[in-house]
Amino acid sequence: MITLDDIRQARQRIAPHVRRTPLVQVDALSAPVTEAELWLKLECLQVTGSFKARGATNKLLATPPQDMARGVTTASGGNHGLAVARAAKLAGVPATIFVPTNVTQAKIEKLRKWGATVEVVGSVWNETNLSALAFAHDKGCAYFHPFADPYVVAGQGTLALELLEQQPDLDAVLIAIGGGGLITGMAVALKALKPSIRIIGIEPTGAPTFHASLAAGHVVKLDKVTTRVATMACAETDRDVFATSRELIDEVVLIDDDDMLEAARWLWFEMGLAADLSGAAAAAALRKGVLRFSAGQKICALVCGAGPEGLA
Repeated sequence: MITLDDIRQARQRIAPHVRRTPLVQVDALSAPVTEAELWLKLECLQVTGSFKARGATNKLLATPPQDMARGVTTASGGNHGLAVARAAKLAGVPATIFVPTNVTQAKIEKLRKWGATVEVVGSVWNETNLSALAFAHDKGCAYFHPFADPYVVAGQGTLALELLEQQPDLDAVLIAIGGGGLITGMAVALKALKPSIRIIGIEPTGAPTFHASLAAGHVVKLDKVTTRVATMACAETDRDVFATSRELIDEVVLIDDDDMLEAARWLWFEMGLAADLSGAAAAAALRKGVLRFSAGQKICALVCGAGPEGLA
């Protein structure tokens, strides 16, 4: 699907339009969450509030302007939609973003502030996406897939290049999974540059898409999705995405929605970080104890998205 060269080209392409986000060591906590040396990669401080800006911007810059003359559209749990709305603003074209009914009101308001038209359709992303595809066909506008487009996946992979430059001695990286574009792009770069690094995915118990697919050895479509975390509520990943990442991911663990909510509150209390629930997923896996690391190891938990959930 993509190579390390694709990711390096994406980095050059998007560099003027995205931020190099901080990597901070977590210390001076009220109580430790792991024996390992813990680092947080703060993509919650990325343009539009998540890593999604990397992929959407790469897709934008690789798309001929004439293909976007009638605007752009996508289906999203919120963060990719924000990135596409911002990309459309850069291109000077309208954006129509389809979101599921469980999207947070904060994401909808932010989408509208970026100038997007928002359509609320379907209970989970896979349903919502059918409406976005139909809209793109009927209106003749460009469609930006949130996780199955090679340019989007390569853009997300630029995060890994940046991370290893900031801390080359990492032993493991903890990555939230929605559709799988982020973990796939990062895994391609991380394993190419440091084969020994462990790549661990985090999914909700109510949407164990990759967990089920890895166990079965092929893409599994879930019978139902019950998580309330719209940015991680995907019933089925893309076959090319799964084929690219299945041998690169070392483990996928599951956590409850409430674990993510508590982790978001913990990030606000300990670090002053406003993370959405997907952004708190990696921290939740550590706090819940489903992942354990020993003293002397260096691990990175991604804070991949911003939101007000931890402020309450």
